[in-house]
Amino acid sequence: MKNYLFLFIFVCFNLTAQLELLKQNWATDIDLKNASYGFCVLNAKTAEPIAEYNAHLALIPASTLKIATTSAALYLLGVNYRYETKIYITGTLDKNSGILKGNILIVGSGDPSLQSEYFTKDNSSLSDKWAKVIKEKGITEIQGNIIADASCFERSVPNNWIWEDISNYFGATACGLSFMDNKFKLSYTSKEKGSSATLISTSPNYLNSTYAIQSAVIAQGSEDEAYVYGDPFSFTRMVSGSIPPNKTNYEVEAALPDPALLCAEQLYTALKALGIKCGNTAAQSHYNKKQKDDSQQLLYTHYSPTLEKLVYYTNLKSNNHYCESILLTLGKGERAAGLLAVKNYWQNRGLNGDELFMKDGSGLSRINTMTPNLQANLLQKIVKDSLIYRVFSSSLPIAGKQGSISNIGKGKFIENNMRAKTGYITRVRAYCGYVTTRSGKALSFSVIINNYTCSPKEAKVKMESFLNALAEL
Repeated sequence: MKNYLFLFIFVCFNLTAQLELLKQNWATDIDLKNASYGFCVLNAKTAEPIAEYNAHLALIPASTLKIATTSAALYLLGVNYRYETKIYITGTLDKNSGILKGNILIVGSGDPSLQSEYFTKDNSSLSDKWAKVIKEKGITEIQGNIIADASCFERSVPNNWIWEDISNYFGATACGLSFMDNKFKLSYTSKEKGSSATLISTSPNYLNSTYAIQSAVIAQGSEDEAYVYGDPFSFTRMVSGSIPPNKTNYEVEAALPDPALLCAEQLYTALKALGIKCGNTAAQSHYNKKQKDDSQQLLYTHYSPTLEKLVYYTNLKSNNHYCESILLTLGKGERAAGLLAVKNYWQNRGLNGDELFMKDGSGLSRINTMTPNLQANLLQKIVKDSLIYRVFSSSLPIAGKQGSISNIGKGKFIENNMRAKTGYITRVRAYCGYVTTRSGKALSFSVIINNYTCSPKEAKVKMESFLNALAEL
């Protein structure tokens, strides 16, 4: 016991000393002179504080906020929760002729995974599968419309998301009937540096609506620095910025203006491809709740992957669309109610609600704040929760191997020994998660820097020094 106690004290002293030295280096770092930053490191099993600095300072967490939303959802909804998308018929169906004098109604429940790139592994689209089901029910002609009902979620964008984000793929908002990750692609060809890039095509396209794209993209740099601007619910967009020179079919992704309508149109197209006659109006979408048609009959129910799998991709890929969908699900379609559900859940678990301020569920808003203390303690409480710990921790990327930390810790001890959620928006870097130290100690940690003056890559290097120090004892 004495030897064990000595080792425990030695380990804590070394770790504290390393982080103290790092803190001193940051204090004299010109890039952090005007920055705000803090960290908190806890024993993941006992919640004992190991090291901290500005641990109770409210900081912008960026995408590390997702840990609060996704973990609360796993508990409140259950790891095996599935969304249900239901297909109904309305009116009357003549079983002899197969003629439906009514509509096909697709009713969404907020599933973000419909025709998602994460779950579409074969060449058969979801629309084709649904169309086959409808044909197997004996329907040969539809004398009404294909209607997509997305009314289960409010149709809105968080009112403090910035203009530069909301029409881009990472700013695709949640929808009661999401489809194809709620994004479309603009394909560009670029030539020599400084020349104008040419927009070649868009995909997927709508049947009766056309994108109006004003493009001012130039060939420059080595990264995708093209941004899409405009009302996210309209078909008019402006694209400016830059893409790398000498590229062919270079894709820039933007938020879909009407995911539900695209879903209805794709089903309409799939039905016609199978020889089913459809009305001339083709497809419609609606986002406001309407009175239920008494003639409505359930034809088919599509089930989403489990919440466990949805959370996996939410955190691994830092997917804002998935996370906002989960938040609205917690709020039964209302963002404010979802935010309250997350905050109440963590307050009931003993965390200080004053250290958590949420305006969205994903962290894209710069109004959000969390303290490193709350993040580290939240993670520690999850460790003690046998219902969700395995599922939640598995959704965090592995250092040196996965996601946004695939290039962090290469050749260092944290490679394969750290799971962490990252956060990045302009002048914000954040990391939080779990690490097993060289001595075998399990830690939960949070580190956040706001308003650095160096490049994002240089800030990432500074943060990596912190992460490595956690395990190099």
